[in-house]
Formats: sequence, C-alpha cells, structure tokens
Amino acid sequence: MRLVVAEGSAILRAGLAHVLEAQGHQLAPPVHDARMLPALVDVHRPDVLIVNARLAPAAGDAGVAAAVQVRRQYPDVGVLLFSASAEPGHLARLFAGEGAGLGYLLQDRMTDCESLLDALGRVAAGGTVVDPRMVRALAAATAHEHREGHEGHGGRGGGLEALSERESQVLALMAQGRTNSAIAQRLVVSQGTVEKRLAAVFDKLGIAAGPGDNRRVLAVLRYLSAGKAPAAVPGARQPTPYRLPSAA
Repeated sequence: MRLVVAEGSAILRAGLAHVLEAQGHQLAPPVHDARMLPALVDVHRPDVLIVNARLAPAAGDAGVAAAVQVRRQYPDVGVLLFSASAEPGHLARLFAGEGAGLGYLLQDRMTDCESLLDALGRVAAGGTVVDPRMVRALAAATAHEHREGHEGHGGRGGGLEALSERESQVLALMAQGRTNSAIAQRLVVSQGTVEKRLAAVFDKLGIAAGPGDNRRVLAVLRYLSAGKAPAAVPGARQPTPYRLPSAA
C-alpha cells in the first residue's frame, strides 16, 4: 500500500520506513513537520497516513490538527495516529467526523511490527483500531465528566439492555465502521430515521453531547466493552470492524 509517515524523531522515522519498506509498502519521503502533510498527501495520495500527534512546528497537537485537515480534504485516506501517552481529546478530535479507516495507537505499539502491520491493514481496509489503554483513558475521563455534570441531578444512563432491537442494530452497524447513510441503506430506512435512533441510543446510554467528546466513539466503545461482536446484525456484509488490540 502507499503510505505517508510523519514523525518528529529521526530514529523512529527511519525505523518505521525500514520496517514498512521491508514489507513491500511504498513510502513517500517521511517528514517531521505537520505543515508539510497536506501537500505531501495531495501529491502521493496514500492509502494510509501515519502521523505522530505531536509534531513541529508546535510542541502541542500539530500532528492531530494536520491529520484532521487531511481527513477533511481527503476522506478516503486512512489515518493512523499515535502518541507517547493516552490523550482522549486527540481521539475525540480524530473521530469527530463520520467514516471508517481510522486508528489511534500508543507509541510503543509502533515499534511492535506485528501490531503496527495489523493496524495498518485494518485501517487501509476501512476498519478502525483503538489502543485499549486509550479506551480506558477515554472511559475514565467520560465517567468523571458524567459525574460532575450530573452530581445531585440523578443523571441517567443505562446499559445496552435498555436499547430497542432497531437501536441495537444501528449501534452494531456503527461498530462496524459504517456511516449513517450506509446504515440507512443496510436497514432500508431513511437517514433521518437512523439519526433519530442514534439519538435514542446516546440518550439511553447516558452519553451527552459536549465539547471535546465524540458520542459515536463512546457508544461503540461501550458496545465493545460489553463483549459484543461488531458482526451483530444477521445477513450484513461484514467490513473490517472496529478492533481493540490486546494489551501488551
């Protein structure tokens, strides 16, 4: 597959290039600056962009911003984001728009060839990969926000058993990485109906809209953490699903 790599460390940049080229992948010249990414993607049109969340020119989240920009301009390009520590806000920003073909790993996974190649294959095929430690960090942050936002107000929020059959089907299809339009086509309903059922899912699971979070991601993580399999809708053609890699 065609790949673009953006990493600030020259050593890690060279290591990634060596591993990926040894597997027969085509790499554009790796870069270290987030400002170079949009033009590089425009020229090379990669299958997947591999990018560190923290890149020059800023010490903050320039890599995340560049990845989001690339995704907005080129929605067919998969994005595999990675960082040294779990940053739930980065995950939410990456998943702020619809669409599959996204991944977020912690940096030590990038030096594990098997994990890296597996994640790349899934993202390129339209699936989504999320590091389990990121899941735990996001769940902890969400639980804290939920407690603060509902303290003294009897906040609601039930389990998956509260969902109707159709709501469960919508959630199962969303866990496969399908967009609202694809879910509507699969269930032979309007996109507006899908949106209403998703709103009911978020409400019943107690996932409120708020700055910096993404309800689709949180709902899917709730679904997977309950031990559900993404292939929960009988007869559906199975795209590469969301996957939570096993912890090291």
